[in-house]
Amino acid sequence: MQHDGNLVQYPVDTPDTAPYSYWSSFTDGKGDNMSLNLDNDGHLYMLNSTSFNIKDLTTGGYDDTNRTIYLMKIDSDGIFRLYSYRLDRNGNRSVIWSSTSDKRAPKGLCGLNGYCVDVDSEANCICLPGFAPVIEGNFTAGCERNFSSDSCKNDDGKIQYTIQAAENTVWEDTGYSEVTSTTREECETACYEDCNCEAAMFNDGKCTKQRHPLRYGRRDLSNSNIALIKVGIYSSINEPRKHADEPKDGNGKLLIIGLSLIGFSIMVLVISGALILWSRVFRYKRFSTDSNIRLCENVTPISFSFSEIEAMTDNFQEEIGKGAFGTVFKGTVMLNGLTKFVAVKRLDNISDQGEREFQNEMRIIGRTHHRNLVRLLGYCHDGANRLLIYEYMINGSLSDVLFTPERRPCWIDRVEIARDVARGLLYLHEECETQIIHCDIKSQNILMDENGQAKISDFGLAKLLKPDQTKTFTGIRGTRGYVAPEWHRKLPVTVKADVYSFGIVLLEIICCRRSVNWSLKDEEAILEEWVYDCYQAGKVGKIAGEDEEVDIKQLERMVIVGLWCILDEPTLRPSMKKVLLMLEGTVEIPIPPCPTSFFSSI
Repeated sequence: MQHDGNLVQYPVDTPDTAPYSYWSSFTDGKGDNMSLNLDNDGHLYMLNSTSFNIKDLTTGGYDDTNRTIYLMKIDSDGIFRLYSYRLDRNGNRSVIWSSTSDKRAPKGLCGLNGYCVDVDSEANCICLPGFAPVIEGNFTAGCERNFSSDSCKNDDGKIQYTIQAAENTVWEDTGYSEVTSTTREECETACYEDCNCEAAMFNDGKCTKQRHPLRYGRRDLSNSNIALIKVGIYSSINEPRKHADEPKDGNGKLLIIGLSLIGFSIMVLVISGALILWSRVFRYKRFSTDSNIRLCENVTPISFSFSEIEAMTDNFQEEIGKGAFGTVFKGTVMLNGLTKFVAVKRLDNISDQGEREFQNEMRIIGRTHHRNLVRLLGYCHDGANRLLIYEYMINGSLSDVLFTPERRPCWIDRVEIARDVARGLLYLHEECETQIIHCDIKSQNILMDENGQAKISDFGLAKLLKPDQTKTFTGIRGTRGYVAPEWHRKLPVTVKADVYSFGIVLLEIICCRRSVNWSLKDEEAILEEWVYDCYQAGKVGKIAGEDEEVDIKQLERMVIVGLWCILDEPTLRPSMKKVLLMLEGTVEIPIPPCPTSFFSSI
C-alpha cells in the first residue's frame, strides 16, 4: 500500500516505480489512509480514512451467509487471489477473483536469465540461448551460462561468440549504451564487436546494449522487442562443440595433447604430495633423544618412564612455572639432530587413579587438537609419578605479557588474543570429541607462542565430562577473582562457569591490569565493578587507557561482551559460540544488565 493510496505488486528488491509493477488497484489520489478490506460478502473493498468505499476490486455477487468463508492471499506464483470455501460442500475451494489471469504477469517468476512463456494457459520458463537452469526443475533459481566467458577474444583476435535471438520478449531495461541503429543486423554487429556487451535489445530501430544478468523476462507476442544474446560458439545449440576425434585444422590433436599434459601434471602432483606426506610422517616417528626417547605427534600422546623424563629435564633442573596442578620444568628433546624445548608439568594432589584410567584420560586430552590449545605430546605414569609433556611456549603466559608494561601488546593484538582464547574455549565446549569444562580459566593458564598466538593450557585436568553429562557438582575450583559465583553456592557447574572466567580475562585483556588490585582506589580495586561504572558513565575510553589509540566502537563492543559473560545468573551468560560471534562483530549485542559479582555480594 503506497502513500498515494495505490495498492501495487512489485518484485522484491526493486524501486517502487511503475516500470517494476505488475498489478495495481489504480486507487492513487482517491483519499488518505487507504486500506484493503475483505468483507463478509466476499468482496475486496478499498476504503479511505472515513471508511468510504472507494473501489470494489472484485466483481459479481457472493454468498454472505455463514455457509461460506473467504480467504485472500498472494500465492507462490506471485498472483493475488480470493478464494471461497463452501462449508456445506465439504469445504471445496474455488477461486472467485484474481489480480490477473495471465500467469506470466508476475515479474521474476523465472529467475535471472530466464523468461516466461504461455503453454496451454500455464506459465513455463525458458533459459536464454547459451544458458541452462541453475537447479534442474526449479526455474525460480534462474539460469547460468553453459560456456566459459573468461575472454571476449582468442589469441588470434577472432571473436569467440555468435549472436542468437529470443524474439517477442520483454525485459528489465538496464542498458548501459544506446546505439544508433536502423536494422537488426547493425545491432547484432554493435554487440558482437563490444566485449562489454553480453546482450542487446532491438525494437523499432532502437538498439540498447546490456550486461548479464537479464531479469523479469516474458514472451509477449504483441511486443516486437528482440533480445540478441551473445553466446559462446561451441555452446550454441546450432553449432555444437567439436569432438576430440574430429581433428579438423589440427584442433583435435591440440586437444589430445593438452589433456595428456593435464593428466600428467595431476599425476606428478599426486605423487609429490604423497612423498611429502610420507617424509613428514617419517620425521615425526624419528623424534628422539640420545636415550632413545621417542615422541611423535600421533593421535594419542606417548607414554614415558620416569627415568626418561629425568633425562629430558636434566633431573628437573630448570623450573619455569608453578600452578594449581603442579610445577612446570623446561626440558629438551632431539628432533632430526636439532634440540627442541618442551614443558614438563609434574602433577601434584591428583586423585589416585589406576594405570588404565589415567591413560584413558591422557588419550582424551591428547586427541584434543586446536590451534588455540597447548598441545599435549606425552605423559608419564610411573608409580606415584605423574607428569605431562607439552609443547613449549616461548613467550610465557598472557599474565606476563599483559601485566609487564614493556611487553604490553597493542590494541589490535589484544583484540586478536581475546578471539584466540574464545576460539579455544568454544572448541573445548562444543567441538571436541569429549566436552571439557576447564574450571580454571585465567591469564596465567593462557600461554603465548612465538607468533603471539594465545593458547589455553591445563585443559582436561580439572574435570572431564562424559558424552551424557552436562553439569557437575564439585568442590570449589579455580582462582579467586576468576571463579564463577555458582561455585560458592554449591550449584550445578556447567560450561557457563568458564564463560564467567573468560569474561574476567577479557576485561584484563582490555585494561591490561589484574582482576583484583588492592593497591588502587577502593572504587577501582575490583576490575569488573570499575569497568561497569565506567561503561554506565559513558567513559569506556578510560578503560583501555587515556594514552592509547583504540577503536572506540570495538572497545565498547568488547566491554559489553565481557559484562554479559560475568552476569551472576549462569543461564543469562552467552555461550562461547555467541561470545565469539559478538567479538567478531557479526551479531548485535543488547545492553547488558548490571553484573552482580561475587566480591560485591559478600
